[in-house]
Amino acid sequence: MHLAYPAVLAVLLFCTGLYGVLARRNAILVLMSVELMLNAVNLNLVAFDVWLRDTLHAGQALTLFIIAIAAAEIGIGLAIVLLVYRNRGTSDVDKLTDLAERPEAAGAADGGRGEQKAEATA
Repeated sequence: MHLAYPAVLAVLLFCTGLYGVLARRNAILVLMSVELMLNAVNLNLVAFDVWLRDTLHAGQALTLFIIAIAAAEIGIGLAIVLLVYRNRGTSDVDKLTDLAERPEAAGAADGGRGEQKAEATA
């Protein structure tokens, strides 16, 4: 088997996942895109493991670890998305700006040190 076929498929999967992460606004679709990217990595690991004829099968072992981590990630990610949807009524990533830094709060972010410096020089 040629290595080019699974490598091209993995590149297509990874690029599709990357586009989904960068372009989508829905949090569930972003999680699905991350899963596509992880599956592209898994495909590369298994393909290179077969191509190199590794006696330890390190690529396949790493693939099992990635599958376990991806399962935990999707479980926790879906729990967070459902909690945010219940509280906010939307799963749009652009509308979730609770932790974003606001321009008017930038002066307060330094703990009011700007006012203390002005008082100290007067």
